[in-house]
Amino acid sequence: MLTKDIAHLTLIPAADYSMLREILHPERDPVDIRYSLAHAVVRGGEASLRHHLASVEVYYFLAGTGVMHVADEAVAVGPGHTVVIPARAEQWLENTGDHDLEFLCIVDPAWREKDEEVLG
Repeated sequence: MLTKDIAHLTLIPAADYSMLREILHPERDPVDIRYSLAHAVVRGGEASLRHHLASVEVYYFLAGTGVMHVADEAVAVGPGHTVVIPARAEQWLENTGDHDLEFLCIVDPAWREKDEEVLG
């Protein structure tokens, strides 16, 4: 059994300006999965940069409020909301509140740096 405590995971800045804690990754953990899982945060009043991935992403929102932009669509998000982002779709997330916008991010197949392009 593999267990992790998010309080002991390193907070790292992502290329899109969100902050991440990598929870699971098949290249770095002894798990037989093809996806990666991270806990992400966009600080109050801030936004991630426009970007796209070669993989499909799923965001599950835990706390805060914001607007998720995918291609030409935008939707308000908050706790309990799930957004599926198609591979190669331009995306960005804005925090419309004063508190952190927190979410889980599943990337399938697993996130790789070479598969992400920041668009600005």
